[in-house]
Amino acid sequence: MNKLFPTQEIGSIAKPNWRVLGYRGAPVPDQDFDDAKHWGKKLKIDGYERLLELLKSGDSAEGREAIREWSAIYAIRLQESSGLDIVFDGEQWRTEMYEALVKEVGGFRFVGHVRSWDNKYYKKAAVVDELKWKKPIYLSEFLFTKEHTEKTVKVPFTGPYTVTDWSFNEFYQKRLESLNIDPHELKKRAYSDLLFEVSKKLIRPEIESLVAAGARWIQIDEPALSTQPGKDQILNFVQAVNEATKGIDCKFSLHVCYSTDYTSMFPELLEAKTVSQYALEFANKDGSGTGDTRRTGYEVVKLLGEYGAGKQVGLGVIDVHDDRVESPTLVRDRILYAARLIRDPSLIYVNPDCGIRTRTWKTTYSKFVNMAKGAELARRNS
Repeated sequence: MNKLFPTQEIGSIAKPNWRVLGYRGAPVPDQDFDDAKHWGKKLKIDGYERLLELLKSGDSAEGREAIREWSAIYAIRLQESSGLDIVFDGEQWRTEMYEALVKEVGGFRFVGHVRSWDNKYYKKAAVVDELKWKKPIYLSEFLFTKEHTEKTVKVPFTGPYTVTDWSFNEFYQKRLESLNIDPHELKKRAYSDLLFEVSKKLIRPEIESLVAAGARWIQIDEPALSTQPGKDQILNFVQAVNEATKGIDCKFSLHVCYSTDYTSMFPELLEAKTVSQYALEFANKDGSGTGDTRRTGYEVVKLLGEYGAGKQVGLGVIDVHDDRVESPTLVRDRILYAARLIRDPSLIYVNPDCGIRTRTWKTTYSKFVNMAKGAELARRNS
């Protein structure tokens, strides 16, 4: 993309309550019905009246699927209308980032719910057998998104490290027990074995199916990577992601959110040879002032400039855990500060810190609009 400071989402947008209730086959209250009507009008969605009819008509298998598709269309239009350059469907088809992948492949057994943050939970699984990729998981939503937008489409999905880290590793640990090795070493080796099996048997065939269908940009989401410090872990991940992506003609970006210290990941993370963009969290650590003052949340960008790696930065300029809407001038100043640090403004892409599913659609839309306006101000000042 030739445009300076292009804007993008990182993946998830909150599912509207009408989508949640309608997909369950539950009655949709007037307030949620009015919400669907409001956003249909505001986003100028053709034929949204059909959605309203579906929400009124009651439960049916056909109706539930159509409601989910309408939710994806709404999410795509929200991003387009607010001025984003690179879009997806807000992950409206998915249950949760880990569960959406694991439930579709062989070798896992769900064992219960685990709290991830706030009052959000995900279903944790144990690896109980050899892993088996059965069919494309994200292909249908990619094709749907591609059909419903003329914008650049980026497909985000959960990477091998997070799948490994968030799973109980029963099968690969038991396979090593006969070796009579130190328990700590056993767990370490079993972890590595599972990581590379996930990369080879699950992630790579999924990538291949998407690329064969026309995907040109895939974002690998690795929230777990920031929770396990140590150079050995980073090098393990790098080898695994290289294994999953080598020889595939596609742009790959890596999203790692909410690290206490990104500096501990570099320069080892740059050994992920096929990854051309690192989408990272910065706004959450930054102050709210504008101007040329030192922006402490963005200092790690300097590392990428110093290493001269030529890697793009997905620059988090929006805090997804705060309802306060960043002003366009604050977004501008964050972009320009980071551009000076990396020394090459063309390497800067602009995005929220993480998926914005934590906020309402009203807040999300306002944040996206100001993010796009801030990027435009930054272009004018470059």
